[in-house]
Amino acid sequence: MNTLKNGLKVGLNTTWVLGKIIFPITLIVTILGQTPLMDWLVKLAEPLMKWIGLSGEAALPLVIGNFLNLYAGIGAILSLDLTVKEVFILAVMLSFSHNLLIESSVATKVGIKMWIVMAVRIGLALISAFFISLVWKGGSEQAVYGFISGTEEQVNGFWNILWHGLEKGFIGILQLAAIVIPLMIFIQVMKDLNWLTLFSRWMAPITRSLGMKPNTSTTLAAGIFFGLAYGAGVMMQAVKEDGVEKKDLYLAFIFLVSCHAVIEDTLIFIPLGIPVWPLLIIRLVVAIILTMVVAFIWNRVEAKNVYRHRKEANYEN
Repeated sequence: MNTLKNGLKVGLNTTWVLGKIIFPITLIVTILGQTPLMDWLVKLAEPLMKWIGLSGEAALPLVIGNFLNLYAGIGAILSLDLTVKEVFILAVMLSFSHNLLIESSVATKVGIKMWIVMAVRIGLALISAFFISLVWKGGSEQAVYGFISGTEEQVNGFWNILWHGLEKGFIGILQLAAIVIPLMIFIQVMKDLNWLTLFSRWMAPITRSLGMKPNTSTTLAAGIFFGLAYGAGVMMQAVKEDGVEKKDLYLAFIFLVSCHAVIEDTLIFIPLGIPVWPLLIIRLVVAIILTMVVAFIWNRVEAKNVYRHRKEANYEN
């Protein structure tokens, strides 16, 4: 009984902390999405499109997907006449960079600087698009979508737009609670039954190869399967209870900004009629390489600092 009570308490607290970020951002972005500002942002992004192998109109799903979410971005893609190559590039970009304001803001709650998360995600999206457009010479045929989905609905009138934003904000909180609360209860059960210790032991070789300590494994698994926002909820508890170090925190988030919510964020691209396995493989490979490179550089810098301090100490003596 105490296990369920503690898990519920942690779940509600985590939902409250993350909800205070998610609700206002969802409200503001939804309202802005119904104004001419969204059209202005699309036009602003159009000149960049030619450098990454996309037409001007492809800016629409990119802007919508980054300011709203993957569902809205994919809905916008489905409303456009694009080539297979363009659709695949957009899918890869959106898999790295979507829902930026919310998913990057929750990072601040666990001590990660927001600009780092946004820079990594946008950078990966742009670099991956550039290389795909450079390397892939095919895909010029018209894309045939698996099934059609609507785009973000257009609402008229100030009060209707405000109500639409409030509605989406509340739905976002309910969706968050529906995932976070059961997840926290499950993790509390795992802790009380000592399953987390066993799980960390199983994940140890993976986390170690990525340059992280075993106590990061729960955070990593939560983010990989449930997403950045929900992974951040678990990470908040891990920082409090497991003593996850700053270095491991950053490495875990660097991995997760590249590859998170692998089941949902992979299956959601099926309506585009493109093979989804390459998307998953690209995200996973990029996440592994990027995390290992950052861990290597971080370790080298730490080693140099330790050596310099020792040298200075010996010199003083």
